[in-house]
Order: sequence, then structure tokens, then C-alpha cells
Amino acid sequence: MKLYNTLTRKIETFAPENKDEVKIYTCGPTVYSHPHIGNYASYIYWDLLIRTLTANDYKVNRILNITDVGHLSSDADEGEDKLEKGAAREHKTVWEIADYYIKDFLKGYDSLNLVKPNKITRATDYIEQDIKLVDLLTKKGYTYELEDGVYFNTDHFAHYADFAKLDLKHLQAGARVEFNTSKLHPSDFAVWKFIKSGETHAMRWDYLGRPGYPGWHLECSTIIHTELGEPIDIHTGGIDHIPVHHTNEIAQSEAAFDTKLSRFWLHCNFITIDGNKISKSLGNIYTLEDLKERGFSPLDFKMWILQGHYQSERNFTFDDLAAAKRRRLNWRNRIALLYQADENKHSNTFSKRVKLGLAPLSALEKKSFECLLVDNLNDNLNSAAAFSLIDNSELTLADWQKIDELFGLNLIDDTPDIPNSLKDLIKQREQARTDKDFAIADKIRQELEANNIIINDTPTGSIWEYKA
Repeated sequence: MKLYNTLTRKIETFAPENKDEVKIYTCGPTVYSHPHIGNYASYIYWDLLIRTLTANDYKVNRILNITDVGHLSSDADEGEDKLEKGAAREHKTVWEIADYYIKDFLKGYDSLNLVKPNKITRATDYIEQDIKLVDLLTKKGYTYELEDGVYFNTDHFAHYADFAKLDLKHLQAGARVEFNTSKLHPSDFAVWKFIKSGETHAMRWDYLGRPGYPGWHLECSTIIHTELGEPIDIHTGGIDHIPVHHTNEIAQSEAAFDTKLSRFWLHCNFITIDGNKISKSLGNIYTLEDLKERGFSPLDFKMWILQGHYQSERNFTFDDLAAAKRRRLNWRNRIALLYQADENKHSNTFSKRVKLGLAPLSALEKKSFECLLVDNLNDNLNSAAAFSLIDNSELTLADWQKIDELFGLNLIDDTPDIPNSLKDLIKQREQARTDKDFAIADKIRQELEANNIIINDTPTGSIWEYKA
């Protein structure tokens, strides 16, 4: 299995440090509003990673965090806490906002049929551990205190710039974050923020005799140390995490615990919408519920995401989503044809129809379709190549079951064999056509279509397919 490692900027052969377990940490959502489709893209990519690791017989131990405090609007050390913004917007408490949007995120997560992590953690459950980590960093000489918080001195961590290839000498104040002029260096970051006099911050804990809350970056280091232990095997996130969030994670973790934080770092690229960055000001923020209102299921969106590669920037359009929906429907109807081929195993018509347009596999390939599929995914999660193999292969129901296990598209569950009552209607319609009673035949066709079944007539019989 080969994966692109951001740490080395190379594709490397992956193997866990402990052959019995792959330790993975996924940066989760900040729960202050409805997640949009761009947010869910990363979880779809990492779902593919988990399923591919499982197909390689690895046991996965994965943690996903929920940020419910400390993520400021600048993504760094300035601005309003995003949970506080959400609470003010909706006239609720920050705790109510967090609980509501955690449930909302998980509802979407389940609708995409994503594999659940071994544990989902909330930042606010690790405050005691956060404080211990700040104390340790202070004891080792990595922090200094300012009026508004405790800061990590990046100049004391020699390898701070390595991960993101930062040019610290020419880093302008405010180039990455809003610059606090009291900081020793523009790249220094808060591990703990103090609540200023008059500032209304509902989530607060006492530290150093003052109320405050943890910096956003701290929670990931704390949770990884507590739940998995360093080094972990794979850390996942978006490319926007590289220059600040993940760089800061590495600094504080490796400074504190004197060991590598993660052996592999995987980062997915952005999706744009109609060629534009996803932005509230452009009015192009779509949620999974928005897609449903337009007639698309979350799994149609998952299909679209998996047609591309996690390292490529993807441009979303509804035309492309419609094409992905048709592709998924086509796959489902290939499964429907297999049901009919099995029922009509003595009929050449059905076997020819199932194979129509497909390149037959060689004898060797027939024995190892699953291996060919996994080989594509083992090539840095190349799902596009795997999809091409599916499109051009003659498959069995067992093959489709394996496809569902690898991609979580619910193809078989969403394509049940039709009940006997509908099969009887199809037979009645065929008899009506034989009797040239086309009025009855048309009436039965309409009844079938009302049950989401369409009929394709052939010279030797009728074949049913799902309409949607």
C-alpha cells in the first residue's frame, strides 16, 4: 500500500509501526454551523482510506475530534470564538450550539455511509489534560506569557518551519495570522487564551489564576497523546491545515514528548463550486439537505467525490453531480440485471444483456477481481482507476458486495430484487403484449413506473430496471 506523505513530499510504502494496529487521527469539524458539502468531502476521502486499510487486513484504531471551543474566527489567535459566534447568531448557549451541530454533523456522516471512528472526542472533555500539556511545555522552556494568553515560542523549536516549508525570515506580520505586536515572533501561537476583562466567553476554565480556554491547536495534541500515544501512524486533514494548524500541532507535541507526532500525514485538496471558492458571500454554500431538495442523495455526492482523487482540486457542478447519479444508477441496474440473469439462467438473452458493453475478464483476472480493485486503491487511494475497472468488468453479486465494502455506496442495499407481486405484473404485461392488448400493457407499465420500475422490451422478453 502506497500513500503520499506530506511529511516527506513523496509517495511511500505504508506499514504501521505496530503490525496489529493502525493508529489514525482525523481532524474533525468545528461545530458552530451546518457543515457544507466541501466539509464532508474530506471525511469521504478518509472513509476510503479506512476501508482500504481494512481490505489490507489492518486493524484500525481511529480517533475523530470535535472542536467545541477555542477555534477563533481567524483560524489562529485572534477574532471571536466560532462557537460564541454561533450562539449569538441563534440566541442559544454555546453548549446548545455544540450539541445541536454535533448531531447535525453525525446525521450527515451517517447518510454518507461513512465508517464510524473507534472514538469521537470533544475538545471540552480534555481541559485537564490541556492544562497539563501547557505546564509541561512551560517547564521545558517553550512558552511565555502575555496579557492575552500563554504562547508557544516557535524560535525554540528548531524544526518549526520544516513541515510546511515556511520561510520564517520573510514571514510578514499578519501574513498567516493577525499579528499580536506583543508576540516575540509572527509565527508564535497561543496554547492557552485568557479571557479579557469585559469579554463574554461562556466556556471558561481557571488557569494561572485567570479564566481562559485552550488554543485551537492544543486539543489535537492532547487528544492524540491521551487516546493513541505518539507516534501515530496516519494523521489526516485538509491542505489548509498544513501551514498553521498541523505545523503548530507538530511543534507543541514533539516539543513536549520528544518523539515524532505522526509517521504519515495525508491531506486532501479543496472542492470549488462552479469554479469559485465556497463562500457565504457568493451564495454557493450547499449542504447535504440542499442536495436532497434538488433530487440527489448523499450517496450520489459520495459517488462524485470518489470519481476523483483526494489530492486534486475538484470543481463541483450540478451537471457533474447528475452524471455521478446516473453512473451510480447504472451500477445498481447492473445488479438488477444479475437478479434476472440468475432467475433466467437458461436464457441467453439475459446473460448477453448483463455482459453488454463490458470487456470480459481473463481467467486469471476473474479469480482476482477483488485483488485488482484493492491494487488500485493501494496506489495512493486511486478510486478513479478502481471505478474504471468496475465500469469495464463483468461482475458477480459477490463482486458488487466487495465494491460496497470498499466504497460504502450501498449499491446492493439500494437495489433490492423486486417483490413477486411486481414480477407477476411484468409477466401479465408480457402476456398482454402477446395478446396484443396494448392498453392493458400500457396500464401495467404505468403501474410499474409508479413503483420506480421501468421496462425495456426486447425481441425475446422484457427486462426491468430501477427508474431512480
